[in-house]
Amino acid sequence: MQSLGRHVLAEVYGCQFEVLNDIKKVEELMINAALEAGAEIREFVFHKFSPQGVSGVVVISESHLAIHTWPELGYAAVDVFTCGDKVNPWDACNYLADMFGAEYVNASEVKRGIMDCQEERLVVNI
Repeated sequence: MQSLGRHVLAEVYGCQFEVLNDIKKVEELMINAALEAGAEIREFVFHKFSPQGVSGVVVISESHLAIHTWPELGYAAVDVFTCGDKVNPWDACNYLADMFGAEYVNASEVKRGIMDCQEERLVVNI
C-alpha cells in the first residue's frame, strides 16, 4: 500500500474535568497541538454541549485533528490524521495528553493510503 498519511486514534483517560469542559481551553489546546506537531492551521470549529462536553475539529493543510470530550468521565476521544512526512501526529497526541493531565492513554496508528492492485481487498457490504 502506498501510504498517504498517518491516523492516530487516542483514548485519553483520567483527564481534568475543568479542562475538558472548557470550550476555550480545549480549542486553545487543540490549536497548540497542531502547531506543536508542525502543522499549518486552516480553520477550526468547536461546540460546547449542555450540561458538559466539547467537540471540535482543527482543519490543517495536512488533514485534521478532532476531539470529543466527556468531562464527567475524565475521557477524551482524540483523532489526529496527518498526510506527508513533515507533521508527526504523535507529537499532537502527546501534547494533548500532557495538557489534559491524563492518567492513561490508549492509542493506535493506522496507515492511510492507496492499495496496490495486487493486494488482497476486503469488501464490506452494508
